[in-house]
Amino acid sequence: MSDLSDPTLEMPADAQRFAQAVLPHVDAAYNLARWLSGDAQDADDIVQEACLRAFRLFGGFRGGDGRPWLLAIVRNTWFSECARRKQAPAQPWNDEAAAGQTTDDSASYGVDPAALLARIDDVRRVHAALAQLPVPYREVLVLRELEDLPYRDIAAVVDAPIGTVMSRLARARQQLARLLTEDNAPPRTNVTPIRSPVGSSAGGMGNSTKEARHEL
Repeated sequence: MSDLSDPTLEMPADAQRFAQAVLPHVDAAYNLARWLSGDAQDADDIVQEACLRAFRLFGGFRGGDGRPWLLAIVRNTWFSECARRKQAPAQPWNDEAAAGQTTDDSASYGVDPAALLARIDDVRRVHAALAQLPVPYREVLVLRELEDLPYRDIAAVVDAPIGTVMSRLARARQQLARLLTEDNAPPRTNVTPIRSPVGSSAGGMGNSTKEARHEL
């Protein structure tokens, strides 16, 4: 006897595969879109468009974990929207130039950025500091510390070598530590608490993005 409580059983085969492989990661998609765009409504629009693109492109999905595949589409959708609005950065990101500007060692602040992300009580202060990071730093930090993606998957999402991802992540942590230690993060009442560190596990930061969205 079939389980009529499962709506995917009535879907065509391709739609069923899509629902099983991609739809469980919509919250992660919103999380990334929210941090990239800085706006809840824009994030909703980006995720909706990204899911439509993902469905059209699903024939090229080779199986495995659908999360990095969907997040890469979310990221590309955001860049396309920025270009359409003429809001894209005027200059391409230069990792070598950024490395020259980032000379601070996080140890000099007496702070472990990863520990800050996991333990700090003022979640909005952390999120405000994250929002100040350049997009290439912010996205890898969000993908690693909030979404707990391995380096390989982050590299696939941001279309960069693993070594580049690791160096960006190190600089992102340094800058975040500096911002938090110097208390330079301005109040940002529109920053959504994506996840709370309370009750977090070693690999994540606590509550799901879906629950946190209702705190707006």
